[in-house]
Amino acid sequence: MGKQRRVSHLLDEQGPILGARAATTSPSVVEVYGEMGLDFAWIDLEHAGASPFDSRVLDRLARAADAAEIDLVVRLPSGDPAAVRKVLDTGVKTLLIPRVESADEIRQAIEAARFAYDGRPGSYGAGAGRDSGWGDASSIDPSAHDEAVSVGCMIETRTAVENLDAIAAVPELGFAFVGPADLSVSIGRPFEKDHPDVRRAIAEIREACLDAGVPLGWVTDDAADAEAAIDRGYRLLRLGDEVASARVVLGSRLDSLRADSE
Repeated sequence: MGKQRRVSHLLDEQGPILGARAATTSPSVVEVYGEMGLDFAWIDLEHAGASPFDSRVLDRLARAADAAEIDLVVRLPSGDPAAVRKVLDTGVKTLLIPRVESADEIRQAIEAARFAYDGRPGSYGAGAGRDSGWGDASSIDPSAHDEAVSVGCMIETRTAVENLDAIAAVPELGFAFVGPADLSVSIGRPFEKDHPDVRRAIAEIREACLDAGVPLGWVTDDAADAEAAIDRGYRLLRLGDEVASARVVLGSRLDSLRADSE
């Protein structure tokens, strides 16, 4: 088994970083994604899944990811430092903070994830979970931990767009995902993702992040759209999930068989 590659390491290389959401938050799905060759499995604890404070669930997901040599991108409900530290204690290294609207919000989450931050001590500490070898302090390498950790943010509100330059300038911001659905709601055009106002805001996010050197993430269920996003400079692509894939593949087969039987 080769060494697991983290999103933080992949961001230092060239080329896209490809993943999919494990909508059922199943360790088996995480393993399948790893065997397929995806780079990350997206675990959503904002809208679904377990509590970020339930380390037993995250321990199982992290073990599956380790076994399949795939990284987990865990979206938290918020940037609460206590939740950040709790999730990292399970061995997860890549976090996504939703609905970030200010530089201070994401800075606080990043500081909670690191032993050292912006020239001073961070607020992550030694625990007794998987990340510290179940309490074996001699197994902790603060520099290796900080190098492997990556904390990103979702840009998905009008306020966040207004504060883009400050957010993108936060030290050690790992990446930023565009959230077009919630962004459209915030702009007053619910789910009109192609409305000119929404498209204009997405363009502003892209330009600000590219100018600041912050890797960009995009969510899509379409291969052609993913290729177009890569051409526009997006680095991280979430390519659907197992539930949506089942609807498409099994739904198509079901429709075909029922049509043949009529």
